[in-house]
Formats: sequence, structure tokens, C-alpha cells
Amino acid sequence: MPEALAVRCCIVGGGPAGMMLGFLLARAGVDVLVLEKHADFFRDFRGDTIHPSTLEVIYELGLLDEFLALPHQEVRELSGEIFGSAVTLADFTHLPVHCRFLAFMPQWDFLNFLAGQARRFPHFALRMQAEVTDLIETHSGVCGVKALTPAGLLDVHADLVVGADGRHATVRNCAALVTEELGAPIDVLWFRLPRRPEDREQTGGYIQPGAFLALINRDTYWQCGYVIPKGAFEAIRAEDIAAFRARIASVAPFTAMTVDALESWDAVKLLTVQVDRLRQWCKPGLLCIGDAAHAMSPVGGVGINLAIQDAVAAANILAAPLRKGPAGIAALQAVQRRREWPVRVTQRMQVAVQERVIARVLQDRDRRARKLPLLLRLLQRFAALRRIPARLIGIGVRPEHVGAAVH
Repeated sequence: MPEALAVRCCIVGGGPAGMMLGFLLARAGVDVLVLEKHADFFRDFRGDTIHPSTLEVIYELGLLDEFLALPHQEVRELSGEIFGSAVTLADFTHLPVHCRFLAFMPQWDFLNFLAGQARRFPHFALRMQAEVTDLIETHSGVCGVKALTPAGLLDVHADLVVGADGRHATVRNCAALVTEELGAPIDVLWFRLPRRPEDREQTGGYIQPGAFLALINRDTYWQCGYVIPKGAFEAIRAEDIAAFRARIASVAPFTAMTVDALESWDAVKLLTVQVDRLRQWCKPGLLCIGDAAHAMSPVGGVGINLAIQDAVAAANILAAPLRKGPAGIAALQAVQRRREWPVRVTQRMQVAVQERVIARVLQDRDRRARKLPLLLRLLQRFAALRRIPARLIGIGVRPEHVGAAVH
């Protein structure tokens, strides 16, 4: 017989949305169980960018000092090198928040921090290595999940199941929720390069005609993302790895000293980019949030922060009804109404950047000197204009605020 548990809310997925929602619901006095299929949070494909909107949530929770004591990098201006010219795209130092910077922190550290804080509440439970395989449903709706654990089968009966298991979500597939595909003309090749003490410190991007490389500072190494046209990986991989190393060094010349660390294609992983959203985020007894409800592009690095905003909104709307019993479909629909508009606006901007900027850069193989686009020239000439992209990236559309705790 499977092990059986009963809980008010079962959250599937221990990513940013799931862990934050679990923390907030437990803080509000709701019995919650988070199921994470992996044994730990260590995954290189998870985003590192903690934006000012998320840092503001952490401040409102009274945890900012503890959080910023963790190793991280603070970026107050978003900059890069485009066609050989150094450019500043956004200035976060004027934002109306407590932390006027982007914090770059490995996501496993962020998730471990949230898990540690959530465990302080008696209403919180986390089960690692618990892979959800199916939903439990009755004629009235979803009432739980089936999971596989090292100890065997697990049935969790819950008044509410929250799918926070990412863009390849088991929950939304089992629930047969309809997805709208917005398309993405790019993919990303993910790899590491050693970081020398004399290298620059700041995380940033490098753009040349036909190439786009992002470098994330992880102290002893660079986490690198090389953007390619959608579906081009097999053709690129058909080349010798030395040709790929030469591509990297041509975009960011300082990496020429360390690019030989890429010994084979085994060190390069494909991250398939998709942008989509569910038409309906919920059905009776079930709600999807974060990437499970809307897969985001890596443009702007805002996916983790949209997921956190979803979790805050869901906790604010659902905590009170869940303390008393099941949350009705009207409350679940209220979460979608609250968050769908900011998601749509953000995805629209991401798709525009993908199609009008990144895709065109990748298609242009002319290596002659390029002139910066007018918008970038204006950002360099008028520093005050940099506050606009900083606001869109750092705070976003309709930021959420933490509701009061229950004592």
C-alpha cells in the first residue's frame, strides 16, 4: 500500500515559486507540503538573478540581512560590450526600493535559504526525492497527487494542489491545461570557463555581429550562455570543438586564455528556450504558478522574479480561505487575474527583444564595425533614460507585497 498523507496545500516543485509559496503559506498558518523530485537544489540551468523586486519581498519578510550575508554579487548598473563599445543599459540606483541592485547568487543557495527559513514554521514540510507522477481526481476536481519516493509510492491528499514544477510541468500536463505558444527564435548553449583573478568581476554580456555571449561571475568560474538560433545546435556541434572555442574567444577576447578548458562537446549543454502561458491557470482544486503557468524567455533574467511575484500574490489571496478549508475556484481564478496581465506585458517585451534585437544580431554575420542602434546611443548620452529599463527589469509590472503573518 502507498504511504498516505493529508495536508491543506500540496506544492509540486521546489523551485523559486514553490519554495516561496510554501514559506508564505506556512508563515500564514496553513499546513503545506512541498514535493521536490531531486535530492538537492543543485542545478546549473536555474537562474541566478535576484532582482530588486524579490529583494524587497525578502526585506518585507525581515530576512534581508541574513540573505545578503550569503555570498553574492551586487550589480548596480547593467552593462556590456556591444560591437566593441562598452554600454550601460540600466541604472538601478534610483529605484524606490531598499536594494537598488541586482543580486547574482546561485539559485541553489537561494532555495536552501528559503527552505531553512520555512522549516522554522511548524506548518511547513518539504519532501525531497518525491517525484509526482499523477494527480488524484474525483468528480469535483483535483484532490491530491501520486508521487514516487525512494521508500516507495506516496499518495498526498490535499485541499489544494499547486503546480510549481516548471516549464516541463507534470502537473499541468496531467491536468490537460491548454498552453499558448508564443515562440522563441533562440536557444542557449550553457558551459563553464575558469575565471582568472585578473578577469573583470562584473557579470555582463558581449555582442558582436552573429554572436551573443552572457557571462555570470561565480567567483572561481564563469557560467557562460552562448545564444544561438533556434535549432542550430546540431549544425554547430558538427564542427570541431576548437571552432566553437574560437567563436567564444572572438566575442569576448579575454576568454582566449581559458577557453581551452572546453575539451569536448560533453562540457556544453543545450538549454531550449520557450515562451508560453496557460490559457487557464487553474481548475477546481488545482493552481499553476511560475514557469508551470508561463514559461519565460531568459531575456532580462526576470523569470525567477515573476515566479516569486506569483507566489506572493497566491499567498495573499489564498492563505485566509485555506486556513478554513478548500479554496474555491473563484479564489484560484483571482490569482490568475492578478498575475496574468504583468506576465503578458513582460512576455510581450521579451518576444520583441528576441525577434527585433537578438535574432537580428545572430543573423548578421558581417564582422565590419557597427554603429550602436539609436536607442542605445540615447541611453549612453542621457544617463537618466537608463532608469526606464532599470524599472522594467528590476521591479517589473505590478510588483507584489507580502501580507501580514499570522501569530
